[in-house]
Amino acid sequence: MRRRLWLVMGMRIVRESPYRVRIEREGDMRVPGVVFASRALLPDPVTDRSLLQVVNVATLPGIVVASFAMPDVHWGYGFPIGGVAATDVDAGGVVSPGGVGFDISCGVRLLAAGLERAELSGRVLQKLMDELGRAVPRGLGRRAVWPLAGRAQLERVLAGGSRYAVEQGHGTPRDLERCEDGGAVGGADAAAVSARAMERGLGQLGSLGSGNHFLEVQAVSEVHDEIAAKAFGLGPGQICVMIHSGSRGLGHQICTDHVRAMEKAMRRHSISVPDRQLACAPAGSPEGRAYLAAMAAAANYGRANRQLLTEAARRAFRGVCGTDLELVYDVSHNLAKIETHRVDGTARRLCVHRKGATLALPPRHPDLPEDLADVGQPVLIPGSMGTASYVLAGVAANPAFNSTCHGAGRLHSRHQAAKAVSGRELRDRLEGAGIAVRGASWRGLAEETPEAYKDVDAVVAAAEGAGLCRTVARLVPLGVVKG
Repeated sequence: MRRRLWLVMGMRIVRESPYRVRIEREGDMRVPGVVFASRALLPDPVTDRSLLQVVNVATLPGIVVASFAMPDVHWGYGFPIGGVAATDVDAGGVVSPGGVGFDISCGVRLLAAGLERAELSGRVLQKLMDELGRAVPRGLGRRAVWPLAGRAQLERVLAGGSRYAVEQGHGTPRDLERCEDGGAVGGADAAAVSARAMERGLGQLGSLGSGNHFLEVQAVSEVHDEIAAKAFGLGPGQICVMIHSGSRGLGHQICTDHVRAMEKAMRRHSISVPDRQLACAPAGSPEGRAYLAAMAAAANYGRANRQLLTEAARRAFRGVCGTDLELVYDVSHNLAKIETHRVDGTARRLCVHRKGATLALPPRHPDLPEDLADVGQPVLIPGSMGTASYVLAGVAANPAFNSTCHGAGRLHSRHQAAKAVSGRELRDRLEGAGIAVRGASWRGLAEETPEAYKDVDAVVAAAEGAGLCRTVARLVPLGVVKG
């Protein structure tokens, strides 16, 4: 297609393909910005300043190739949500807590039931949703599936993640095979986690939280790639459970603590950033290593958290439906990882920030479990409440360090959403469409109205069109437990 250049808020933007635009390098930018989006999905610069955040991220020391943004990009803290940036660790590249976010290792887990949609009748579905509503703690309180005995046990969770949970009887060995990093991120150190963060984590292991977190009962409505779907354990009409949660208050506190530490450290490292929310330090510095160790601990808490929520869902399904749930995959979308990628023909050790962006390993990647090697990593993309979700797969030659989108992406703030519809109105509308709803609060429901989000079908089409992933299956909601 013919390239077209236009100016947006002083940024020179070139459309390189139907699903890729480049923000030309200007001023202090070390690399260009690249946004994988159709024209319709590009953020409105008047109401959403995420393109400016893409530009700001491009100024970080050590950044390579580009400051990337996914099709679901929207404004966030420092980095845009849907932002991906890799820095060269051995050339002074930085790590920035804003490139991970406050909900460290927030991610999605998909489980497949030995049950088809026709078997989940109205009465059985309502009974199942009632049981899930009772079994799944949510909201801002401290009630959890697994209240920990004290700091010593919490430290074991921070070191072992889902592995420790499974060792303690909360899951099966197969769960670890189908979890990113085998269920635990290496390099975690509880000594880098503050006492306040530890306190916040003690009573929340196995809880959804609030906001956009959820547990949703779904059915496979379409299969686009039969070979990959079979490898994932999915078939037409199959009942699934999708869980979206993260590291709760512990992860939030770790981000807060280390942003403050890096704000103080930047002067010592002669680092200047255009936005204080991009506070950072060289990944190899004491401050960078401390953050990465604490972030890994929070990531392991997030993995264990979803593992405990899985056990709660399994008990509900066994009790009501007499069937079990098998893990399809668990993957984070808020994490920074040290990875090796080729840049300008040379293998480099990079700190890859993915904030509201999902890892998408291609077929034959060495980190894949053997039974997924031929098809690539499952990628889980939730839609907004009441709309479809997707299962994708990683592809070769991904242009953004094996990254893709993480969801539909917000269009309107929670405040704007709550002004547009009441929680009761939304619940009645969803129930009328055959979707059973169990919400923690009316306000929380209203904030997550589907109209507050982009069209997930368009987001997935853009991600696939940009060469970030491929579509495997489409899922539709039958019931949702909302945080």
